[in-house]
Amino acid sequence: MVDVLLGLQWGDEGKGKIVDYFAPNYDIVARFQGGPNAGHTLYVEGKKMVLHQIPSGIFHQNKINIIGGGVVLDPVTLKRECDAVAAFGIDVRKNLFISARTNIIVPTHRALDKASELSKGESKIGSTLKGIGPAYMDKTGRNALRVGDLLDKRFTTQYIKLRLKHQKLLDNFHFIEDISAWEEEFFEALEFLKTLNVINCEYYINDQIKAGKKVLAEGAQGTLLDIDFGSYPYVTSSNTTSAGACTGLGAAPNKLGSIIGIFKAYCTRVGGGPFPTELDNDLGEELRRIGHEFGATTGRPRRCGWIDLPALKYAIMLNGVTELVMTKADVLSGFEKIYACTHYIYNGETIDYMPFDIVSVTATPVYKEIDGWKEDLTQIREINEIPEKLMAYIKYLEKELGVPVKYLSVGPDRKQTLILS
Repeated sequence: MVDVLLGLQWGDEGKGKIVDYFAPNYDIVARFQGGPNAGHTLYVEGKKMVLHQIPSGIFHQNKINIIGGGVVLDPVTLKRECDAVAAFGIDVRKNLFISARTNIIVPTHRALDKASELSKGESKIGSTLKGIGPAYMDKTGRNALRVGDLLDKRFTTQYIKLRLKHQKLLDNFHFIEDISAWEEEFFEALEFLKTLNVINCEYYINDQIKAGKKVLAEGAQGTLLDIDFGSYPYVTSSNTTSAGACTGLGAAPNKLGSIIGIFKAYCTRVGGGPFPTELDNDLGEELRRIGHEFGATTGRPRRCGWIDLPALKYAIMLNGVTELVMTKADVLSGFEKIYACTHYIYNGETIDYMPFDIVSVTATPVYKEIDGWKEDLTQIREINEIPEKLMAYIKYLEKELGVPVKYLSVGPDRKQTLILS
């Protein structure tokens, strides 16, 4: 079976650390969507490591890690990561596999991303400028180059054809930056990519499932950034929900097992777009400071706010979540009172669901006040050490969300994870 682990908010929920924590229980860890816009942070031998392309199970020597066909792959970013991983004694040629169907991000995708974002002015989406959107546009437009095309003698011709098509678009944007250095780096990385294991992922995954192997599908970004169900147009370009695991890996829906949803004890968002519970004040700044809320991919400060229950319920419904992981509870230590959004005031009505449009129509949060806790959580390792008021908060969330919180993260290290049930 394939268990799916994904974020339930606007990304940055702590997926990297949690996948790394769960990896020993699985034979395979597989990324199924997104690209180098992801930034999954984990700590290995006390050192911080941020993975953008490689699955977060890579540091477990005997685990297979797969980059699925639903991912868009930047060969340059991949090579840099592989070099960084190798410094820890990991041989990626043994435990990293890439789907032949994975689409390649070319240098002009990055240029188009930048040109498009600049053209939007104050209406910009908040793109990471990694070429994600243009790469997915070429995928749906049937223009893309895929990893499996690399060994085709026509690859260079296909690349030039795509490059010229992109140049026409760049000319329309009056984009004149020299990207020759990007291209040189790109072609060097392609030679490295040719040395890695390329597989027919859909057959490989299903053969492993038949053999009784356990697969953990690792999501990127968050549910509220899903291209279909997120806060459109301020969304990513892929399906970040559990359904994306099926299309991104080639696993049928009846092969899915547990759906593990991760959420922060509060809420954050990077880039533009609506954020009903945002604290655009000193309190929000304090959350950012204590939680070190800066983007792992871009370094941009994350916008911070209180937990949003209508949004969480929406994400749980879309994904069919069976169990929850709450992260960053330690950040809320010391707050005398914390707050949970239970409803929105929307077009003059009080509602408890995510409406179609929260971009042009404001969803004003209605809050429930909750007692905070003062204790430092970072050193606790047993359930009986959890402060009473934190446990009351967890029980309240379980009642409201209708799904058990089975794991609690109280810091960035693997050891700072408690099993609650």
